[in-house]
Amino acid sequence: MKNLILTFLLFTSMSSFTQVHPHTLGVRLNGSHHHYGGELSYQLGMGDANRLELDLGWRSHKNWSALSLSGIYHWVWNITDGLNWYAGPGARISMFSGKDLYDDDFGISLGGQLGLEYDFNDLGAPLLLSVDIRPMWNFIGDYAGFGYGSALGIRYTF
Repeated sequence: MKNLILTFLLFTSMSSFTQVHPHTLGVRLNGSHHHYGGELSYQLGMGDANRLELDLGWRSHKNWSALSLSGIYHWVWNITDGLNWYAGPGARISMFSGKDLYDDDFGISLGGQLGLEYDFNDLGAPLLLSVDIRPMWNFIGDYAGFGYGSALGIRYTF
């Protein structure tokens, strides 16, 4: 474990930080049927290498609907021109409303996010594309336990 931590610290200290955009707005399209569907996504730059991501998710089915609000703090590192990776901790609150066999529920989750993104601004397009994974531990509610979802993000930068 000590070697893993030292390797991580060495890698991150040698990686150059990227220029984080002041604002991005777009969607995060969740690829898992276990999570909260599509999300409206907003990122607020907090310096050259940090940002806050806020996502409002929703999903509806004939017998139930779900709504969630996630907040993730990112550290962003540059790999090469336009290609970055990011990681950080976060939390989510969620509401689940059902009919018939499904119960109403409220949840609070803690976890994080890890992803890769490509910034098309150097090519003249104000666009940021990302793929990520977001593991979360829901510790309140009927659906308590560990889960994760992967997603494709498409955001306009300004």
